[in-house]
Amino acid sequence: MAENEPKQDPKSPQDVRLASLDERLRQAQAEEAKRTGTAMRVQPTGQAQGMRILSVLFGYPFGSAAIGFTIDWWAGTKWVWVAMLVLGIGAAGREVWKISQQTPE
Repeated sequence: MAENEPKQDPKSPQDVRLASLDERLRQAQAEEAKRTGTAMRVQPTGQAQGMRILSVLFGYPFGSAAIGFTIDWWAGTKWVWVAMLVLGIGAAGREVWKISQQTPE
């Protein structure tokens, strides 16, 4: 049914009801952001970025190695934890790169 409906012509004037709905939606989103406290996005400080990098450098490899060790224990193999460790180190490097591209306050 939706395939048979005519598309809106970009040259035609915008429907007043849609404009009103857009405005009310924008206002409701702003009020919700204000109510939940997500209205202001603050850039992390240098110390916060450093702590995040430290936690990523330890957490990703150790977490992925633990998952690999569990898979090894369950499957009876002996090499999955090494592959998961390498994968964790690669993921940590990528995440550190993304964090380093952000500018601190």
